[in-house]
Amino acid sequence: MADSGEAANHGHVPVMRDRMAELLAPAVGTAAAEHGAAVIVDGTLGAGGHTEHFLTLFPEAYVIGIDRDPNALREASERLAGFGDRFAPAQARFDDVDRVVDSGAGEAFNLARAHGVAGALYDLGVSSMQLDQVDRGFAYRTDAPLDMRMDPTQGITAADVLNTYGHGDLARILKTYGDERFAGKIASAVLRERDKEPFTTSARLVELLYGVIPAATRRTGGHPAKRTFQALRIEVNAELEAVEKAVPAITGLLGVGGRAVFMSYQSLEDRIVKRCFTDLSTSKTPPGLPMDLPGTAAKFRTVTRGAEKATEQEIEENPRAAPVRVRALERVLPDDPLPPGGDR
Repeated sequence: MADSGEAANHGHVPVMRDRMAELLAPAVGTAAAEHGAAVIVDGTLGAGGHTEHFLTLFPEAYVIGIDRDPNALREASERLAGFGDRFAPAQARFDDVDRVVDSGAGEAFNLARAHGVAGALYDLGVSSMQLDQVDRGFAYRTDAPLDMRMDPTQGITAADVLNTYGHGDLARILKTYGDERFAGKIASAVLRERDKEPFTTSARLVELLYGVIPAATRRTGGHPAKRTFQALRIEVNAELEAVEKAVPAITGLLGVGGRAVFMSYQSLEDRIVKRCFTDLSTSKTPPGLPMDLPGTAAKFRTVTRGAEKATEQEIEENPRAAPVRVRALERVLPDDPLPPGGDR
């Protein structure tokens, strides 16, 4: 996060760090001018690189940092301890942000409840921190237990998926979440092999994939395990379901002028974000009327023109930025007030 580069970032370079700050700066400035302080939600805290940059760049800001991974939360909290109560950690899935804000104790949560959230960042997918922890099973180039849970204390593992799902569900997951051309063949091979012995480590799965995927495809389609590992990770962590819920959850917490930024690394996530943003920024007035009917005007506007990509320089400095797609949304109107009696 710091200008000194990767060493100052505990080995992790935040993707598009400066652009993320640039997108949130107007919202932070408006909230600080109106309320004396601004609250940013980092919904995917990870190693804490983006949050460290925000806390350094915006002295008037507080950051609520959310992560489901207790290891990431602990390490990021140690890294950010010098910011005192301006950093407020919370262990939760990022789509549970409304509960986190409602129940949190401390100045950051009090400000968010009183004035709304000024800015939010969701850096989707598996974090570089998790990829680098080889014992978690996210990386296919190193033999490790087939876990892949972002919160290693709960839920099913990738091994559970491989050892218990039927052929149809396995093939669907691989095809839908991994865009795997050979999903059916891989599912058949998994069922055949697990009858001999349950899957426990990544090396055996990688060996199976090398055997199933034709050599010609392996030469041109990247690592043969990439798509299967992505699909398993998405299934284990219910990632797409979380994104579907996260957009309305965080945008519902934004104050007027507040902004939410989503960084997606694969097309399934980006399509969900795009669809949600389009719905939120579109008037519900029937077509053909000269003005919006009461209560139908769009309460949000898109900030980015389509999906922004990393610059060539950014990708050169940080190759993990290559697939990122960035979309930002700003609240322009408050929620409609409740009618007398409290019922809509």
